[in-house]
Amino acid sequence: MSPSGHSPYGVFRIRAFRSLILGGTLVHIGTAAQSLAIGWEMYQRTDQAIMLGLIGLTQAIPMLLFTLPAGYLADVFDRRSVMVSGLVGTTLTSLALALFSYTKGSIEWMYVLLFLDATFHRIATPASTALLPLVVPENQFEGAVKWRSTLNQLSAVVGPMVGGFIITRSIPLAYMFSAATTTVYITLLSRMTIPDASRSTRGRMFRQVMEGIRFVWDRKLILGSISLDLFAVFLGGAVYLLPVFARDIITSPPFGLSPEEVLGWLRAAPAAGSIAMALILAHRPPLRRAGRSLFSSVAAFGLATIVFGLSRSFWLSWAMLFLTGFFDNISVVIRHTLVQLRTPNHMRGRVSAVNFIFIGSSNELGGFESGLVAHLWNPIVSVVSGGTGTLLVVAAWLKLFPGLRRVQELGEPTVEEGGSGDS
Repeated sequence: MSPSGHSPYGVFRIRAFRSLILGGTLVHIGTAAQSLAIGWEMYQRTDQAIMLGLIGLTQAIPMLLFTLPAGYLADVFDRRSVMVSGLVGTTLTSLALALFSYTKGSIEWMYVLLFLDATFHRIATPASTALLPLVVPENQFEGAVKWRSTLNQLSAVVGPMVGGFIITRSIPLAYMFSAATTTVYITLLSRMTIPDASRSTRGRMFRQVMEGIRFVWDRKLILGSISLDLFAVFLGGAVYLLPVFARDIITSPPFGLSPEEVLGWLRAAPAAGSIAMALILAHRPPLRRAGRSLFSSVAAFGLATIVFGLSRSFWLSWAMLFLTGFFDNISVVIRHTLVQLRTPNHMRGRVSAVNFIFIGSSNELGGFESGLVAHLWNPIVSVVSGGTGTLLVVAAWLKLFPGLRRVQELGEPTVEEGGSGDS
């Protein structure tokens, strides 16, 4: 325990948290391996950067269509049951992808399977996020978010490395590995003890979904934090183009690495940076001057993205990707903690859904935007212009949401969180 009384590992004494975090970490490893495999397979089979962008678009559509209804389900039904339903679906789609990959099946049908896989992920995600506050006391919640972020990023390091190792031997095996991890998570969830909690009344889905949207709109701190991430990630996402950089742009990789292995290392770099920052945050007391930290971290993310786009060196490229994850983790912790602690339990599913609409769509649509710009111009223009756009967004949001910059501690509401952008 630190002199201030802060215990960085105290949250792990909660058994349900341990099960939730272990299962989630395994699924993130499997999903990262599957994501690496599908990007590599599509680029190898088509040799077109736009196909990488279409992966993002295919995964973004379910995000936009189904996340808000999934938030409603998380608020009116048992959250564990909703999660299990989504995980069963993703298990089946991963197995189907393995079959289509093994038989060199239709690429069009593989995109359909990706659409279904993303749909099932959308069903489970708001319930998963809203479940965490039920098993962790409020005074340990920021620590839980930090550790969940740390282990999620650890999985994002391990997943691409495992995926890179697997796809050098068998691409279908990467999809089967993902299916195995979701099966383990289903087993862990079925054995968890979860406290009862208040739920919203069933039968008014559209009205209740709109309540979640209005809640976010009226609380400018929440709106500002998640919209900042939306536009920054939408413009600054280089991850979907990494197969192009790994095969065609990075010169003289060290240690005789194959292009597949270079891809695995590059995909792991942002997560390695996130782990480094998450470990720093986890061993520190709750954040002070959180608003300023949020804006500074997003600006640094944009700068690192620009340098990555201009680099041809493996080590410089890896270092810049490391820094994107390093700085992005600060915004992840601030955003998730602020959203969850300033939302009542009976609305957390819907508000989490709105959050994921912003965040998830920025990742997937950002992938499409990156692929499209790379197709029309080239990958370097795509990445550099995206990083520049991120810096412009930071400057604009400082003007639009001045109250967000003034946030100190995340768990303490300011004088007025609704109303004007000056809140």
